[in-house]
Amino acid sequence: MIDPDTFEAGNKDQPKLAGKKSVPCADRRLGGIVTRKERWGFSWYGWLLVACVLLLGTAGLVHTIFPFLAVTDRVESDVLVVEGWVPPFAIEAAAREFRSGAYSVVYTTGGPVGGMGGYTNDYNTLASVGADHLRAAGLSPKVVQMVPSRVMERDRTYWAAVALRDWLREHGGAPAKVNVLTTDAHARRTQFLFQRALGSQIQVGVISIQDPDYDPKRWWRSSAGVREVVDETVALIYAKFFFDPGAEEKPPKRTPL
Repeated sequence: MIDPDTFEAGNKDQPKLAGKKSVPCADRRLGGIVTRKERWGFSWYGWLLVACVLLLGTAGLVHTIFPFLAVTDRVESDVLVVEGWVPPFAIEAAAREFRSGAYSVVYTTGGPVGGMGGYTNDYNTLASVGADHLRAAGLSPKVVQMVPSRVMERDRTYWAAVALRDWLREHGGAPAKVNVLTTDAHARRTQFLFQRALGSQIQVGVISIQDPDYDPKRWWRSSAGVREVVDETVALIYAKFFFDPGAEEKPPKRTPL
């Protein structure tokens, strides 16, 4: 006779039958409070593969992020909008754009000039400054119209677009299409926020004017290019996924003189 207990004890040291997986038992300590289990991890080959994928992804992002942000997407329109804060090279480009296109009017947008303590009057706004610069660039005062915003401290691009929307509604209605001119990596966010403010009834095109101080194909070699790309990437993510004007459809009231 074979003792069952002896037979079972002897089988503990025998290999498992073929076709059946062995399940490692957890090593328990401190009354089961902590356990030690077998786990899978990357080998050196696996870590090398992960590093290569990350490097290739980073290189692809570096080379594609600027063209994505600095988009130019014109529409056929006789209305040109210029953000009033743009530097002189963009003002000159705006004047050339107006002359070469079939435009009949150019609107300048923007809020209070910095250092004024907020809104004081319409002439101390970037919209007024931009209009002056366009006239100095040779455009007729008859085709230049400033549309100032009263907002300075937050979401300035959006509220500049809201000011334009309200002005158009108060002066004969909105056009079917507009082109907005701005600078390099700011273009994608400008188009998105203007489209959101003006609504689906108006198709918004955008024209990006490149900063001549750095090479857009090597933007990471310039501190100005790095700041522009990083700032606009973060701002675009915020605008698309977190910004919500909600019921706040009107900017704060202007401060009386």
